[in-house]
Amino acid sequence: MMRCAIDGSSALMKRLLLVDDSFSLREHLSKAFKRRGYEVMTAVDYDSAMTLAQQQPFDQAVVDLRMPGPSGLELLRDLRSLQPNIQVVILTGFGSIANTVEAMRLGAVNYVPKPANVDDILAAFRAADPECKANVPALPNHSAERTPSLAQAEWEHMQRVLSDCNGNISQTALRLGITRRSLQRKLRKYAP
Repeated sequence: MMRCAIDGSSALMKRLLLVDDSFSLREHLSKAFKRRGYEVMTAVDYDSAMTLAQQQPFDQAVVDLRMPGPSGLELLRDLRSLQPNIQVVILTGFGSIANTVEAMRLGAVNYVPKPANVDDILAAFRAADPECKANVPALPNHSAERTPSLAQAEWEHMQRVLSDCNGNISQTALRLGITRRSLQRKLRKYAP
């Protein structure tokens, strides 16, 4: 049983599976979870995550939605099938209402948009736990209160449409109603 604490720590060491194909994000989050008392195992894709899950139980998992090979939704489904009590938070830079609904239907406890830090993820786990909701005062979550800038909203929308078009620049530009050259210029920029 989870004990709630404001900093996300618990009296018992929790085992966390962290799955993301981005090396830098995976290492950054892994170190941050370890500093908070978690035992962390990392994986880069569906296959390596399922291998770890077949070898040992996990209390929680943070799973990237888009990875090479099977998606985070497929991993979520199979993790929950293998370990029914695992709590899974889906982490993504390509959020959509359809993906959120599907993740919750498959058993995710929450869905966190990138960029996210360990505090955002811990808050997502706490928000899903009724015991934590009842006993822990709400913390100010500045990332949840922050309204995305127009540039950030535009960039995220372009990324979603590009994803829907399977990376086809011409089709994406057509759907967005802009020239291919303009879209390529905007996509070369880093996310705001």
